[in-house]
Amino acid sequence: MIAPDIHRTIDAVWRMESARIIAGLARIVRDIGVAEELAQDAFIVALEKWPESGVPQNPGAWLMATAKHRAIDYFRRNKRIERKHEELGRELDARRDVPMANINVAMDDEFGDDLLRLVFTACHPVLSTEARVALTLRLLGGLTTEEIARAFLVPEPTIAQRIVRAKRTLAEKRIPFEVPRGAELAARLSSVLDVIYLIFNEGYTATAGDHWMRPSLCEDALRLGRIVAELAPAEPEVHGLVALMEIQASRSAARSLPSGEPVLLLNQNRALWDQLLIHRGLAALDRAEKLGGASGRYALEAGIAACHARALTADATDWKRIVALYSELARLAPSPIVELNKAVAASLAFGPAKGLRLVDALLTEPSLRSYHLLPSVRGDLLFKLGRFTEAHSEFMRAADLTRNARERQMLQDRAASC
Repeated sequence: MIAPDIHRTIDAVWRMESARIIAGLARIVRDIGVAEELAQDAFIVALEKWPESGVPQNPGAWLMATAKHRAIDYFRRNKRIERKHEELGRELDARRDVPMANINVAMDDEFGDDLLRLVFTACHPVLSTEARVALTLRLLGGLTTEEIARAFLVPEPTIAQRIVRAKRTLAEKRIPFEVPRGAELAARLSSVLDVIYLIFNEGYTATAGDHWMRPSLCEDALRLGRIVAELAPAEPEVHGLVALMEIQASRSAARSLPSGEPVLLLNQNRALWDQLLIHRGLAALDRAEKLGGASGRYALEAGIAACHARALTADATDWKRIVALYSELARLAPSPIVELNKAVAASLAFGPAKGLRLVDALLTEPSLRSYHLLPSVRGDLLFKLGRFTEAHSEFMRAADLTRNARERQMLQDRAASC
C-alpha cells in the first residue's frame, strides 16, 4: 500500500516531467506510442521503489534514466536497430558514474528541442482535430484518459480510441519526429496554436454540460502556450496567443456568481479581474508586436482583449478601436463569427440599430444556422430597441440551440425578462 503523500508526489512528478521524458524517448525510438509506454514503465518502477527508497533529489532525471534502460530492453527484445542499441548503451555507460543530481543538467539542451518536436508531432495535420487535442493533453498535458474524457464530457473509451488511433496513424504514416522548416513551419505552427486555443476555449466557455467554465482546461492550455513560447521565442504568433489566453483567463473569477450563474463581460465586477495575468498578457502582446506580429490573428484578438483589460469600467471601453481591430481581423481571417463579434462591438460603438443591421446580414450564413450566439446577440439588440416579442423568440431559439445547461438557463431568464 503506497502512502498517500508519496503517491501524490509521484503523481505531481509525472505531471511535470512526463512530457520531457516522452519527448526524449521519442527522439531515440522514433515512435511516440512506444516512447509513452517506456515512460509509463519507468513510472511504474517509481511506484514500486520510491515508497521504500524515498523520492530522488532529481526525480525527473531518475525517471529518464530508468526509461532509457527500458529502451535498451525494447531494442533487445525486438532485435532492431543494433546501432541504436550500442549508441544508447555508450550514452548510459558515459553517464553511469554521473551523480543523479547532475543528469538533468546534462540533458537540458536536448530536452528543449525534443519537447518542440513532440509538440509538432502531436499536433500534426494528418490527425483529426479531436485526435490532436486528445493526444496533446495526454502527452504534453500529462492528463489521464479519464481526465480528458471528463473534461470534454466524452466517454472514456472514445478518448482512449482517439489516442490509440492517433499514435497508430503517426507510426503508419511514418511522420518524422522533427521540427518542420521553411514554408511548412508556419502552417504546422498554426495547427499547434489552434489546438492549444481550442483547449483553452473549451475550458473558458464549455460547449456542453452543467458548468459555464472548466478552469483546469484553461490552465492546461496556458501551460502549453507558455511552454511553446519558451521553445519558440522568435515566433510572434505564439506570444500573441499567450497574450490572448492570459488576458481572457484574468476574468475567470468574475465570469460567474457563487451559484455558478454566468456573468457577461459588461456586467462583470472588474475588481475581480486578475491584474497579474493582465500584466503578463500585455507584456506578451508587447513582445509579439516588437517581433513584427501586430497584425497576426492571435495578436489582433489579444489587442481586442487588451482594450477590455485597460478599461476601468465597461463604459470606458474603446469600442471604436475594437471595431477597427475586428475589421482588420476579418480581412486577415474572414469568418462569420468574427463578423458577429464585430456587430456586437459596432452596436456598443454606434448604437443597437447599427449592430442589428450587421447581424441581420448574417442570418442566411449556413455555418451559423445552429450557432446559438447568433439568435442570442440578435435578441439582445432587439431588446435594446424595445422589440420585446421578437427578442423573446430569439432568446428562446438560442436556449434551444445551446448544449450548456448554465447558458440555457441564462437565455431562458432573458426571454422571461422580455
